Amino acid sequence: MRNFPFDRPGQFFQGNIHSHSTNSDGLLSPAGIVEAYRERNYDFVAITDHFIGRYGFPITEASAPRTSTFTTLSGAELHVKALQNGFIWDLLAIGLPADFAPQEPEETDVSLAARLAATGAFVAIPHPAWNGVVHSDGERLIGSVDAIEIHNEGHTLDSDRGGGWYLADSLATAGHRFSTFAADDAHFKTDRFDHFGGWIYVMAESLDPESLLKAMKAGHYYSSTGATIRNVEITETEIIVETDPAIGIMLAGAGTARQYVRGDGLTRAAFSRAMFEQSFFRTIVVQANGKKAWTSPIWPDETAGLRG
Repeated sequence: MRNFPFDRPGQFFQGNIHSHSTNSDGLLSPAGIVEAYRERNYDFVAITDHFIGRYGFPITEASAPRTSTFTTLSGAELHVKALQNGFIWDLLAIGLPADFAPQEPEETDVSLAARLAATGAFVAIPHPAWNGVVHSDGERLIGSVDAIEIHNEGHTLDSDRGGGWYLADSLATAGHRFSTFAADDAHFKTDRFDHFGGWIYVMAESLDPESLLKAMKAGHYYSSTGATIRNVEITETEIIVETDPAIGIMLAGAGTARQYVRGDGLTRAAFSRAMFEQSFFRTIVVQANGKKAWTSPIWPDETAGLRG
């Protein structure tokens, strides 16, 4: 996996890949969700209703509203028991086929994740902090998982458990390779503000579901709550980050490995790559208003052909 979108052909498309409609516990219809995100100038949205019997195991197909400037991805949020803490946890699947069979009561999380991966869907662990996912839980599934949600807007605001970097950093430090993403978990309910707060920019050759899904599974995107990363360049000796004006540009890696630059109006920072040669790094950009952007973990041994 090369979690490195900046050298790829195509353009960046903005989208939210975690939302719930009236097909499960959301307030808006699928068409209403599409209109809400289109009005905010997003390029795509995935509707991921809860895949449980109470709602008839929906895989919301939102193809009808697709246009040349906005598209939709079908998906679902699935639930299974087996967390170390004894609670249910969740899996997100984007691009899930409409005939995907519901899980049996005795089906394990490992089996469900493998079945999801076998369909070619983009499979992810959403809101790990909210569920209480620990390292050993993640290790059971990481072989079938494409990504980990590292910012969940809804659970950031309703429980302060919207982050997922603790799990992603732990698994990356252990040598596992995957991508990471920010999302809303939008329900559009009046008692929680859970929309338009976290998204991904996917580098794809076109705005069609197949192209977006292919790019997402390859890790060709970065995450944002409002900040922008213009480029990350790997040279023989440096990692160079270019952004819109920011107050902080940082790299974080295994353990306490980190480098950072702070100041007003930063648009470029160059770091030594030696510290991250044997592991990974991820880029963090912080704006003056607190908005952030992140790359997924990047492994320098996968970027040899990208060096300037």
